[in-house]
Amino acid sequence: MMKKAIKTLMLTMLVALLTQTSAQNFTKGVNVTGWFQAGSAREIHFTMFTKKDFEQIKSLGCDVIRLPINLHFMTNGEPDYTLDPLFLNMLDQVVDWAEELQIHLILDNHTFDPDIATTPDVIHPLKKTWAQMAEHFKNRSDLIYYEILNEPHGISDAVWSQIQQEVIDVIREHDTQHYIVVGGAGWNGYTNLAALPVYTDTKLIYTFHFYDPFIFTHQGATWGSPSMASLANVPFPYSATTMPATPNDLKGTWVESAINNYPTEGTINRVRQLIDIAVAFKAQRNVPVFCGELGVYIPNSNNTDRIRWYEVVATYLNQKGISWTTWDYKGGFGLFEKNSGEMFDYDLNVPLLQKLNFNVPPQQEYVKKPELKSLVLYDDYPGPRVYNASYRSGGTLDFYSPNAANGDYCLCWSNVGQYDAIAFDFRPDVDLSKLKEHDFELTFKVKSSTPSAKFDVRFLDTKTGTADRPWRMGKTIDNTLVPFNGQWHEVRIPLKTLTEKGAWDGTWYNPQGLFDWTDIDRFEIVPEHQPLTGITFCYDDIKIEGEEIIEEVIISVEKNSLSSLHVFPNPFTEGITIQYKPSGLVNNEIVIVNQLGVTVKRITEITETDGVMNAVWNRKNESGQRVPSGIYFIRITSGNTAQVVKTFAR
Repeated sequence: MMKKAIKTLMLTMLVALLTQTSAQNFTKGVNVTGWFQAGSAREIHFTMFTKKDFEQIKSLGCDVIRLPINLHFMTNGEPDYTLDPLFLNMLDQVVDWAEELQIHLILDNHTFDPDIATTPDVIHPLKKTWAQMAEHFKNRSDLIYYEILNEPHGISDAVWSQIQQEVIDVIREHDTQHYIVVGGAGWNGYTNLAALPVYTDTKLIYTFHFYDPFIFTHQGATWGSPSMASLANVPFPYSATTMPATPNDLKGTWVESAINNYPTEGTINRVRQLIDIAVAFKAQRNVPVFCGELGVYIPNSNNTDRIRWYEVVATYLNQKGISWTTWDYKGGFGLFEKNSGEMFDYDLNVPLLQKLNFNVPPQQEYVKKPELKSLVLYDDYPGPRVYNASYRSGGTLDFYSPNAANGDYCLCWSNVGQYDAIAFDFRPDVDLSKLKEHDFELTFKVKSSTPSAKFDVRFLDTKTGTADRPWRMGKTIDNTLVPFNGQWHEVRIPLKTLTEKGAWDGTWYNPQGLFDWTDIDRFEIVPEHQPLTGITFCYDDIKIEGEEIIEEVIISVEKNSLSSLHVFPNPFTEGITIQYKPSGLVNNEIVIVNQLGVTVKRITEITETDGVMNAVWNRKNESGQRVPSGIYFIRITSGNTAQVVKTFAR
């Protein structure tokens, strides 16, 4: 009996060891937030992230992505909670990317509201949705993981543990292959891990979140109770000389107590002691443990102290064999510089990446330049560099309505409130000044069946300081412009004809002529005049359109440049004139080259008048044939100087 018991114990330990090893195939990564955390599948801005983003994340050295999903909102609601096929289609593409790139992907059920306690009724959507998810993804690779529910709170450990067991059982009815991520109640707290039962499933990963000391990691956060918007510059670790006083609005709250206790709670040793609670659980249960969230909110924290916290936490987790994902990749806790455009090649927080032991890609200095060609704001999906920042107080918003004017989808909303907005945020902010000067138009197609309805379209410029305002430039669209008769109609509005509307910045500011076309933050569609009760508007092909602006691009291949070089008209239709003052009396040559670098024409007739060289290209090649529309390069050589001008043939 003793030999049999020892043999059984050794076998159990071996199975647990193998389970832990196989579950720890990933080590570090990020949460990709704000993507599938939408109010419905039809509000997901799918092109917010692409396979290119996953490639860039992997290039940092990440081997795992945690994907928060408002899973219960991706359904038709009770009682069946049937998953929207559109959602599954989108998620299938994301899973494809992860598998192609060999990066682990955690499908995190993030149907979560910090203001609402988790109730026992959550069992119904959990079982319904996870049964469908498991059935749908059961044949996918082992790179895919299921996380049952993010941060249950306001529910007892015992009740939550039983619910979690039932969900595990439901998943296993459909899928015995994939690992399941489970966590404790109390916001996935590390202290709640010990209250979890000894689940018998051998393919579980136990998760916890780490944000201690909370007044450091969440200073400036507005979503807690009370709001900590007024708390700033809390140091890490504690420093008596730099520790701020308690703001007046936080006196008498738990935050004041936390500030008073910070000399002992805000130390590196204390952070390690708290992580050790999860480390002890890992050792006692001999199970894989994963820190699914860790991070420091950017706005009010000192960057040096913030980076130091990440270094302490990540290094200690690594030492203890606990994998982790930061909250988040882009966003308030992200890996990018404060107030940046969050562009991978320009804005990464390099010191932070270094302390996290991530790879650091080369960074360039971003210089904003005027836009010179048409922009797509919505065309089946929001366009490149455009992010959905829409907000509504009610009603429905559908980015994927099938009744499109063109393509597969159009954008529709119904029964939304006054001042709600379909908003497209430019990231980074854009300079539209040239487009306005060159007669570009805001164009879109619209459809409604309510002749009396109206809405505003508007651009908002960027608020650059406390004295500046987010000024608006827009126009009201009503039935004097469009017959709202249930049919699609095209609207074309020259940017020059838009009028300044004022600004809302905590209070209303009347127009002051301060709108800045060089620094545009976003474009909005707003029912400014009344709520859309009982009214539906649909939009499609929202663009800023015009003929591409071809500016003279001069490339000097010598230190000296040609004097008074002028090429006109540019763009041109029939012919183009070239004038310049020579830098030498010999070796004057003009060659026309196409985009492939092939010589189209050598200009041999160059005349001189009053010290100015003159030539004309009649848009014909060496064979005398008219060349097609497109971009051409004019290379002018004079003496020891050569320059190139980019031109466009219409």
